[in-house]
Amino acid sequence: MNYRFLFLLLAVFLNTDFFAQEFNVKVRIQTPQLKMADSRLFKQMEKTINDFYNKTKWTNDDFQDHEKIEANIVINITNDLSTSAFTADFSIQSLRPVYKSSYKTQTFNWIDKNYSFSFEEMQPLNISTNVFIDDLTAILTYYGYFMLGMDYDSFSNFGGTAYYEKAREVVESVPLTNQNIRTWNSQGKENNKYWLIENITNPKYRNFRQSYYEYHRLSLDIMNDEIDKGRALITSSLKEIKNVADLSPQNPVITLFMNSKKTELIEIFKPAGYAQRSSIYTLLSELDPSGIDDYKEIMK
Repeated sequence: MNYRFLFLLLAVFLNTDFFAQEFNVKVRIQTPQLKMADSRLFKQMEKTINDFYNKTKWTNDDFQDHEKIEANIVINITNDLSTSAFTADFSIQSLRPVYKSSYKTQTFNWIDKNYSFSFEEMQPLNISTNVFIDDLTAILTYYGYFMLGMDYDSFSNFGGTAYYEKAREVVESVPLTNQNIRTWNSQGKENNKYWLIENITNPKYRNFRQSYYEYHRLSLDIMNDEIDKGRALITSSLKEIKNVADLSPQNPVITLFMNSKKTELIEIFKPAGYAQRSSIYTLLSELDPSGIDDYKEIMK
């Protein structure tokens, strides 16, 4: 059942305000390593990318303001190749509200490093999936659809499939001669854009998406009323995600999940009883060995 659709349908009867686009994105451009940065150009870049996300219609659903997907994008310019060509690290986070609370949980937390692109003042940006336009349009469109996929997956079981397929179209549109091709194809690193979309849609790992839905809709969304039941269901979801990690130890989707949920999981389980804290500490340490020192907070 598509709960996001039901929430929006309910809003039709409760409120007749104008429906808005899907995103509420805040973009920040940073240039700490540039000695001669053109502040006007980067302010224009910020505005253009903000408008690209926030003024574009991405889906066939209508979103009220309180239903928009909040996201933060930090583009850290690390090198200026010319007055209009740059290399940057893209840090992208998106959030989802938790039912009956003011809390918002991260659904996406990722850094895409050393990506080269060009930007001219007053350059327009428009969504394109199956036709490659330029490097900046491609990366922004890809992550726009990926964030949508994860948001929809959190509200309904496998609800984000159509948006992952859009992200895949972007991957397939990038020509082999592209300067960033190793961030887009199977020959690149295991955590690049190709492998991220390949693993999130691979039927072999479909239990991850099932568990991801259960983590949000069946666990987090009930914790305001039934915190012990919510913790138990989260633990069950994490065990299934651990099974996927065992099948594919380098799976970037697991890394993405743990990047998004590490702090949240620590805070959820710190107040639990000793036996539950001990069990979840062991599970999280196996799921995310790089974060073992952080997970020790659960046992304090």
